[in-house]
Amino acid sequence: MAELVALDLPAGPGFVDALRAVWDAGDAVLPVDRRLPRPAAERLLDDLRPAALVTAEGRTGLGGGRPVEPGDALVVATSGTTGEPKGVIHTHASMTASAVLTSAGLGVDPDRDRWVACLPLAHIGGLSVVTRSLITGTPCTVLERFDPAAVEEEARRGATLVSLVATALGRCDASGYRSVLLGGAAPPVGLPGNVVATYGMTETGSGCVYDGRPLDGVELRMGDGDLGAPGEILVRGPMLLRAYRDGSDPRLPGGWLATGDGGHLGEDGTLVVYGRMAEVIVTGAEKVWPTQVEDVLARHPGIAEVAVWKRPDPEWGERVVAWVVPTAGCTVPGLGELRELVGAELARWAAPREVVAVDSLPRSAGGKVHRSALS
Repeated sequence: MAELVALDLPAGPGFVDALRAVWDAGDAVLPVDRRLPRPAAERLLDDLRPAALVTAEGRTGLGGGRPVEPGDALVVATSGTTGEPKGVIHTHASMTASAVLTSAGLGVDPDRDRWVACLPLAHIGGLSVVTRSLITGTPCTVLERFDPAAVEEEARRGATLVSLVATALGRCDASGYRSVLLGGAAPPVGLPGNVVATYGMTETGSGCVYDGRPLDGVELRMGDGDLGAPGEILVRGPMLLRAYRDGSDPRLPGGWLATGDGGHLGEDGTLVVYGRMAEVIVTGAEKVWPTQVEDVLARHPGIAEVAVWKRPDPEWGERVVAWVVPTAGCTVPGLGELRELVGAELARWAAPREVVAVDSLPRSAGGKVHRSALS
């Protein structure tokens, strides 16, 4: 009977060796986020019920472990939009499909390319670099953590491929890489030519849409109310999860996965992602997508970072608010100026009615802004 084995190990060759050993035994891996406080890590183990835990001190059996199905490769924890922990189950088949499709999309040659893994291995964006390397035989250097100097040095030493999030990209010079996969959040404007903006999630095994175009073997459609919510992005392909750890299968009839993201498909099949449907701001009965407003505001030279969210408003129900990190040496742009900027490109109702100056934005390990932490 196949078991689930939790790996609580630092990123590096030891983690890769442990993952390979678990796979060779026919079992599945649950990576544990080492940044979690002990109570949170214990809740994770209680929720997902691995049979054993591997740490630097060795392997320990855990009582009450729940088996996995033969062929299961990974259980990756994700909080989702509700905050309730889920365990996304990927099989060897789905991870192989993801590795093959993404490698083909980048034109990876195992004899010439080398990956650098520097994102947290408890998240699919970091872990998939390692699994892609193992499955395709492409060399990979695993860094213990993201370090700008180390990432730049690996490029000088011949590494050609790296996966980053927007905040990491902004802190290092990645020009030495042939291709940089950028995921985790809406990409900033004006990306360098070697950067590929990806769209995907834990349930898709990693990014499955590159620069708005689905990878070969990946299908996209928009929800219509009968299948998925109107305007919701639906994805289908061999890289989708098998199920959640609680046994539920999120796939819709026909094998489609409802992503919970809103967007649209252009006539040429290019995907534009608006953001999480649960994050739409309704102000005066008009819908505002925060990411669209952020894209406009981010072009202002006085803004280094910006996040858009909402506050209750007695007149409009909800008002659009911009949390702004000013560019070094600049003051926060005035509300009137920013309202004109957004109103001229989107609509007047999408313009912020309040601007809040902050030193930094609350972000997840994957680089996504925690809008619920903005207040």
